[in-house]
Amino acid sequence: MLGLLSRDELEGVIAHELGHVKNRDILIGAIAATIAGAVFIVADYARFFAIFGGGGDDDGGGLIGILAMSIIAPIAAMMVQLAISRAREYKADASGAQISGKPWALADALRKLQMGVNARPMDTNPATAHMFIVNPFGEKGKIFLNLFSTHPPMDERIKRLEELRSF
Repeated sequence: MLGLLSRDELEGVIAHELGHVKNRDILIGAIAATIAGAVFIVADYARFFAIFGGGGDDDGGGLIGILAMSIIAPIAAMMVQLAISRAREYKADASGAQISGKPWALADALRKLQMGVNARPMDTNPATAHMFIVNPFGEKGKIFLNLFSTHPPMDERIKRLEELRSF
C-alpha cells in the first residue's frame, strides 16, 4: 500500500481503520458472532432432537418444521451477521472521512486498492476477508455472492464518500 497510495490516501485508509475503533466495530462484530453462534448451537440441538429425540407417530408435521427451522435459522443468522459487517464498513468510511476531513482521499484509495485486487486477487483464507479494507478476492459482480460478502459493493462505498465531499 505504501508504494501504491499517496500520503492523503494513506491518511484516508488509516482514518477508516480508526473509524472502526471509534465505532466499536470489534465489539459489535463479537456480539453479532456470539448471537449467530448461539443460533447455530440451538439449531444443531433442534435438528438432533428432531431426528433422534423420539416423540409419537403423530409428530410428523412438527418434525418437518423443526428440521426446516434448524436449517434456515443458521443461514438467516449468518446473513444478518454479514449485513451488520457491511453496514459497519459504510459507517467506518463515513467516520474515516470525518476524521481525516478528506473523503475524496479515501475514495481514491479504495479505487486504487480495488483495481489492484481485481487485477491480482489475493490468495487468502475466506475467513479473514473481513480484516481487509477491500474484498481481497476482488469484485465478483454477482448479486448472489455479494450476499455472502463481508464488504459492501465498492462502487456504493465510493459513491457515498463522494457525496460527503460536497458537504
